[in-house]
Amino acid sequence: MPQHSRQPTRRTAFIADTTALIVFFTTTGILNERFIAGMSWDQVLHARLLGALLMVPVARPYGVWRDWLMQRASERRLSKMLWDSIALVSFQVPIYAAIIAFSGASGAGLLRGTLGAAVMMLCLGRPYGAFLNAVRKLFGLPAGGAKPMSLNS
Repeated sequence: MPQHSRQPTRRTAFIADTTALIVFFTTTGILNERFIAGMSWDQVLHARLLGALLMVPVARPYGVWRDWLMQRASERRLSKMLWDSIALVSFQVPIYAAIIAFSGASGAGLLRGTLGAAVMMLCLGRPYGAFLNAVRKLFGLPAGGAKPMSLNS
């Protein structure tokens, strides 16, 4: 297969994963930053702008990471929920902590915001995984987990 015929799939996967991450976590990030971490609206705006910029380069690697971890999930709902949550927490919480620290959260606010994000991401792991799969479907891509899309596909 010629190299150029694989390019649209890789680009489409990048766009789908990036769109899903930005839409989903801009919304949930605002709620956490303002109402859990106690950040001002100016700090929230700064965090969301920085977050959106950082989501662009990490969305696709996260999608690949999630797909790789989701191969371990059985068909049971609890297994999928567990692996989606593990994927999200292990990849996104450290990035999120850096974002809110850089945006002005410190001390107890940084700790509350990071712990709040960890709890939120534990709860949102499966909903985000389902949202990601739905966005991928809208872009004509397969859902992740069973047969992961690679960076080369």
